[in-house]
Amino acid sequence: MIEVEVVFATLERQVLTSIEVVPGATIIDAVRRSGIAADFPGFDLEKLPKGIWGARKADDQVLSDGDRIEIYRPLVTDPMEARRRRAEKAD
Repeated sequence: MIEVEVVFATLERQVLTSIEVVPGATIIDAVRRSGIAADFPGFDLEKLPKGIWGARKADDQVLSDGDRIEIYRPLVTDPMEARRRRAEKAD
């Protein structure tokens, strides 16, 4: 078995869970095994983009021991728009 982490966060809370999966398991296998979707019923975590340690990866990416699978939620605000608003407030 190999150990990986699965993490998802909203503005209100973050859940990180460590699980063991069989060698050859994929990102989607780990997300399903983690049960993290039950903590966020308003999101379809299987359809959201995912990555390992900040790099986007496909759901069929094979995992390595120690990988941290991150599930990315949709952005609430466009990052460029947020920067523009902060700059306007600073003036």
